[in-house]
Amino acid sequence: MPQTSALPKYIQISEMLIREVAAGHLPDGVKLPPEREMAADLGIAVGTLRKSLADMQEKGLLQRIHGSGNYVRAKSEIGSVYAFFRLEKVSGGGLPTARVLSVDRLPKPEGAPDFGASPDGHRIRRLRWLDDELIALEEIWLDGSFRESITAEDLSESLYLFYREELGLSISAVEDSIGCAQVPAWSPREFHLAVGTHTGFIERVSRLNGGAPVEYSRTWFDANRSRYISRMGRG
Repeated sequence: MPQTSALPKYIQISEMLIREVAAGHLPDGVKLPPEREMAADLGIAVGTLRKSLADMQEKGLLQRIHGSGNYVRAKSEIGSVYAFFRLEKVSGGGLPTARVLSVDRLPKPEGAPDFGASPDGHRIRRLRWLDDELIALEEIWLDGSFRESITAEDLSESLYLFYREELGLSISAVEDSIGCAQVPAWSPREFHLAVGTHTGFIERVSRLNGGAPVEYSRTWFDANRSRYISRMGRG
């Protein structure tokens, strides 16, 4: 089965912690455990943890006070590679991971909104997890004008990171429509909801700076295992 390239371990840890901050599990001002204790709990080397904490500090989400410790600094705008990923565990948070099922260049689907100049798109189908729980199917269409071909091996678990680093495309805004839809016929047996089951559904158009739409996606998610969250600031 095709795989996406995993993000570096220190980024995985920093993203997990960032989502814990966003979910309110790590509130503003809380002191994190000592680094060696925290690294042992996470099953990683202290050096890897320190790189993760440095990434959080660079994003303004951590204050490191010499001789005292590391303190969370929550804020509404978070520079995460999953900044536009709106699904969380029912309890909040959870590290997103993905596995590619297929990547194909095809004519764009009938009924899709306009997104880009090419008549073709790169269709990416994936399974999505939060931590170790399978929660969603994704079908993503990227306008075909930016690259002739894409393979599963080209992709990282964060597509927007791949777009930025490999294609020079920075997604700056998304428009989501939330509803209910049937699990599609192409769903693999591994997905626990049967084909035809009504479940949560997200239809998205993603735009570059300036507003040009370049991506269209559909996500079928298990509302018993996950929920759609959009945070718009802190009161």
